[in-house]
Amino acid sequence: MINDIDLLHLRRCVELAEAALEAGDEPFGSMLVSAGGEVLAEDHNHVAGGDHTQHPEFALARWAAQHLTVEERAQATVYTSGEHCPMCSAAHGWVGLGRIVYASSSAQLAQWLDELGVAPSRVRNLPIREVIRDAVVDGPVPELAEQVRELHRRFRAGGR
Repeated sequence: MINDIDLLHLRRCVELAEAALEAGDEPFGSMLVSAGGEVLAEDHNHVAGGDHTQHPEFALARWAAQHLTVEERAQATVYTSGEHCPMCSAAHGWVGLGRIVYASSSAQLAQWLDELGVAPSRVRNLPIREVIRDAVVDGPVPELAEQVRELHRRFRAGGR
């Protein structure tokens, strides 16, 4: 169940997605929060340079593997503007991160991109639970998903 603290963190993720857009990148933003509520790290997409593995969720998984104990990782929450892709889901699962909360789903993104005439990705669109067996996942959040949709529309229109 998504609560007020979750919404606060998700709003920050949408801000990070907008920062990515303003930097000329695809609008995705994510953050890692400890069990005690401390924001440990945050990032946004960095794929504009051509390396399409530079997703914020992947970067946060690597950061967690280097800086947190196994127990701390399992108790941490990843907040993100968009549901993890399969690569990021796998990274999340491999490092043993805990709960995932997202503003918009991968199914929503696929629908939005289709409506905008964008060809499907080479990577299959899989929900997190199809990649991580025991994932604890909450989302989407309709009012925030609409904001994320607008960011993707702006990106595809070439506007910041």
